[in-house]
Amino acid sequence: MTAATTTTPTAGKGYRYLVVGLLAVVYTFNFMDRQILATLTEPIRKDLGFTDTQMGMLGGLSFALFYTTFGIPVAWLCDRSRRVTIMAAACAVWSVATAGCGMATTFLQLAILRMTVGVGEAGGSPPSYSLISDYFPPKERGTGLALYSLGVPLGSMMGAALGAGVAADYGWRIAFYVVGLPGVLLALLMLLVIREPKRGGLDPLSAGTNAHAAAPSAFQSIREFFTNPTLVCVAISCALTAFVGYALLNWNAPMLMRVKGMTLKEVSLYYSVVLGVTGVVGTFGSGWLADKLSRRDPRWYAWISALAFCVTLFALAGVIMSPTWQTTLIFVGLGALAANMYLAPALAVVQNAVLPGQRTMAGAILLFVLNLVGLGGGPTYVGFISDKMKAAHGTHSLLYGYGALYPIVVLAIISHLVAAHFIARDKRIAAV
Repeated sequence: MTAATTTTPTAGKGYRYLVVGLLAVVYTFNFMDRQILATLTEPIRKDLGFTDTQMGMLGGLSFALFYTTFGIPVAWLCDRSRRVTIMAAACAVWSVATAGCGMATTFLQLAILRMTVGVGEAGGSPPSYSLISDYFPPKERGTGLALYSLGVPLGSMMGAALGAGVAADYGWRIAFYVVGLPGVLLALLMLLVIREPKRGGLDPLSAGTNAHAAAPSAFQSIREFFTNPTLVCVAISCALTAFVGYALLNWNAPMLMRVKGMTLKEVSLYYSVVLGVTGVVGTFGSGWLADKLSRRDPRWYAWISALAFCVTLFALAGVIMSPTWQTTLIFVGLGALAANMYLAPALAVVQNAVLPGQRTMAGAILLFVLNLVGLGGGPTYVGFISDKMKAAHGTHSLLYGYGALYPIVVLAIISHLVAAHFIARDKRIAAV
């Protein structure tokens, strides 16, 4: 079966920015639906009697297992079919499942619904990466992917602001309805606005046969990914970085409320703004810097992330030792800034290192590793440490979970430096 190549993007620069803007809005709701559980951890935990380990599993492992598992077959289908249609269907699924979380009364029910959210969101990002790569030429892909990746901080911000605000006034169940249901309308809007572009139409190899070759089998794509040292090192560095980033993202709001004395309203008003501002600066800034600095030396794709993540060592200490939520919030912001500076450069490396017909699969494989290790492990790891320390340290047990992230931070920095070495030797990246 050959890759679908329907419409070449001829509408010009304005239209491609319209496309990436709409995709970023969809990604914002994607991440809102993913993040709202973290924001509402405390009221849900108290209402339903869950442990920190259970909340960590709901926020991470139960979602990540299905998100990553379904990401590979969905990406295989997207490399052969109309990506926009698949993305719209996926958006509708995850939105309805998010709204359904508001009706859950047991751990099993909430876990199943979170798994369904993961299944739907598996059809969101990988095809989006592929679409953006077909609307933006190689030298501008870091910026295009960074614009799309703004959905992470904006979704985190809106999930915290809207979720906490609605929950404070109307309860946590209503918050799930408010955040989830608008995604169904976005699914329809995607079908009306986004045209399916020609695969590889903006790539240097587009005049040759390789650029538009039929998409390889899933097994071949997986084998080529894991035999490419550049892609393997980027995936490992992203996974370790995401382990820390998702752990913080899932536990910051509960920590600020439980340990530092913040209220749901204050989370809605202040924590959400910190997430949004630092996330936007970190995500877009890293993509923009990657486009600029990589022209001098491609190792900057990884060096940016390594340097930024060094800040996390300082930020964690500040979070643990700060006596008030106001000062803690400053260090939470520094940590959030650093945690958002790896994804856009990494996506640019992956999209530039493979042929157009493999981009959706390559993006899905990266997300598989990143989310299985990062999202699946990070929140559960901190929750487990917190439960183990609760008998001796009470409400401050979460801070021991934060302290246990230090070895992972160091490993992440080292892995980014190793990735930089292999990026410098990659011939496809050097050619773009």
